[in-house]
Amino acid sequence: MTGHPHPAPARFDPQPHHPGPDPVGPVTHPLRADPGASDPGGPDDDDPALHIGDVEVARYVVRPDLAPRHGPRPYLHPVRTLAGTPVTDALPADHVWHLGASLAVQDVDGTNLWGGRTYVRDTGYTWRDDHGVIAHTRWRERAPDRLAHALQWRDRDGGVLLTEHRRLAATPVAPDAWALDIDYTLTAPTDRDVHLGSPATNGRPDGAGYGGFFWRAVADGEPVTFTADTDGEKAANGSAARWVALTGVAPGGGAYTLVFTGLGLGDRWFVRTAMYPGVCVAFAFDRPAVVPAGGRRTGRHRVLVADGVRDRAGVAALLAAAEPA
Repeated sequence: MTGHPHPAPARFDPQPHHPGPDPVGPVTHPLRADPGASDPGGPDDDDPALHIGDVEVARYVVRPDLAPRHGPRPYLHPVRTLAGTPVTDALPADHVWHLGASLAVQDVDGTNLWGGRTYVRDTGYTWRDDHGVIAHTRWRERAPDRLAHALQWRDRDGGVLLTEHRRLAATPVAPDAWALDIDYTLTAPTDRDVHLGSPATNGRPDGAGYGGFFWRAVADGEPVTFTADTDGEKAANGSAARWVALTGVAPGGGAYTLVFTGLGLGDRWFVRTAMYPGVCVAFAFDRPAVVPAGGRRTGRHRVLVADGVRDRAGVAALLAAAEPA
């Protein structure tokens, strides 16, 4: 799986990609679910798709064959508008561990499930042998417009940090727009709390509180971002706005608008447009989050995927059209 080719951005996050041999050594943890697990929802070796009618709008890569340093996890890519414009990127040269639309956290009780270097307080980004995997274990439902499955968030030795139930659904909104819904429940072991952190909570300045539901977009040039009452990356990043919009043009043409909703209690938006195009529902933007022993963390996010560039009035119309009747 490769990202859609596009020019490299002029600026880079201070966590560069280093090609060549994997600096964290060989794979030491399982990348596949337990072979004996039952899987009644369908075959376990394919990448299912989500459809609106007979149009494929997203492909779900369930078991990516990736080096541990890239944070192997299920991800959506390519996601497309109804007209076929791609709106996600995967394995981009600037941040190879950015994988379309996915759930990923850089610090889960010391395990890096995001990929790339780990941010270490007073040291900065450092290659460490601390990468885990988010592994599919069992399908619960498979249909053209919805998918549901069970997963495990594992450390480098295969130990289970969290279990997850995830549901994805695609629904039509307008002739040129559709909605992706992502619902999940993360459950901690009964014997310990599980702490979720980010580079920001581990000492990095400049609002780098990423980690959660992350969407790596693709754009020819810098996209535009805005909320209901602010404009630009600086205003959106770290905010708790009801929604964040990102508009851009895909490489090769095709304008699009993405509208993100669904912050949970304590979540914040992490937004990048200059370094790269991306939006994240950040779980630990400026302070660690905790899933208590035996407890749950739930989330529900909706992304509206539309053809064309929408302004605030256009976004408001999309949101109204997406509301249940």
